[in-house]
Amino acid sequence: MPSNDVVLRRADDADARAAADVWLRSFAAALPTVRCAHDDADVHDWFARVLVPRYETWVAVTGGNVVGVMVLNGGDLKQLYLDPAWRGRGLGDRFMNLAREQQPDGLALWTFQVNTSAHRFYERHGFIAVERTDGSRNDEREPDVRYLWQPPPAR
Repeated sequence: MPSNDVVLRRADDADARAAADVWLRSFAAALPTVRCAHDDADVHDWFARVLVPRYETWVAVTGGNVVGVMVLNGGDLKQLYLDPAWRGRGLGDRFMNLAREQQPDGLALWTFQVNTSAHRFYERHGFIAVERTDGSRNDEREPDVRYLWQPPPAR
């Protein structure tokens, strides 16, 4: 199914569990060498109590199934995870366009240094790596990199 058959919409409380499930599947597939710092129950609780009610959380839905999740907190892109079966089908590009529409003055994000496919994706979308850390400030204790996107100057 092409990604244009997928609806992007704001998440509501009923989406929290399915969005967490996408996050868990995507994390396991994309980051097999990274220790997930939280068990499944903690991730479900985090989506239900924090991400969906307190942040600007978006889901990609097709056929009644959540297949992607994006979380914004102002100019911070906190989460962007796709169901592994939906990678490479344009859905990430749609989320990125939505993120830039929501935050036209710029975006910042963190990703793990080992996530080279994420680096390629974000760099293709105009993000620039501005900081690398040893991971001591994230729950996984995994070296990470901060990316920034700024809109092109007005002409």
